[in-house]
Amino acid sequence: MEVATALTIFLAIFLVVITAKKKMSSHGRLPPGPTPLPLIGNFLQIKSSQILNSLIKLREKYGPVFTVYFGTRPVVILCGHDAVKEALVDKAEEFSGRKTMPTQERFFQGHGVAFANGERWKQLRRFSLSVLRNFGMGKKTIEQRIQEEAQFLLGEFRKTNEKPFEPTYFLSRAVSNIICSIVFGNRFDYQDKEFQALMEMINNSFQEMSTAWAQFYDIYVGFLKYFPGPHTKIYDKLEDIRLFIAKRAKKNRETLDPNNPRDFIDCFLNQMEKEKSNPAN
Repeated sequence: MEVATALTIFLAIFLVVITAKKKMSSHGRLPPGPTPLPLIGNFLQIKSSQILNSLIKLREKYGPVFTVYFGTRPVVILCGHDAVKEALVDKAEEFSGRKTMPTQERFFQGHGVAFANGERWKQLRRFSLSVLRNFGMGKKTIEQRIQEEAQFLLGEFRKTNEKPFEPTYFLSRAVSNIICSIVFGNRFDYQDKEFQALMEMINNSFQEMSTAWAQFYDIYVGFLKYFPGPHTKIYDKLEDIRLFIAKRAKKNRETLDPNNPRDFIDCFLNQMEKEKSNPAN
């Protein structure tokens, strides 16, 4: 009985190893890198508390472009200005594919400028750049918005009465307000409850995506997606943001003037109306 049990366990482990190896070898030709182990990949070469130092050490051996495996997921590492420029500028078309994390894929399902891919992403990118230019991106008008927001930021600094303070939250609110003025058509007062709630939701979502559980889920999504647990908390955070934006979009739709778009949302609603009969969208 014990021999049969041991044999069963051995066969199960053998099948898992073979499956993992086949999956790793199916990614095609990748840059060189340390040999990954089945299931755990290169975790032995990358210390979780010293990821940057671990990657720098690997660069010394494999060069500025190399591959490491986080579990069964291959990740190509680009080190240094020259490698990044060659990939993202000189060969921008070849590297235009956009791979997202499973934690994001399940929620966004390939939609949105940041999470789309292929032709959908190219169309969204063209549309977004056109709208942003119309609202002053890269022009004097956006400079004026930044200068205006800088005055509000200085006002907040003065309220500290020259006492030591943590600047991160002040700076994040200023940058977010410039983005909000384009997306939502107006800036928020720093004490605005709705604005503070949005900032907290965004901050919480990024913190949750950075947790060990979320990263573990990204690596072993094929197994963990069938089970509840801490790795699913990120979806509650993202849902809060979705509801916030949906509320703003509904408000815009109710007062929409197609001939006088006020912000990015109005432009997007107009574009949706133009293309609603297009079966490709």
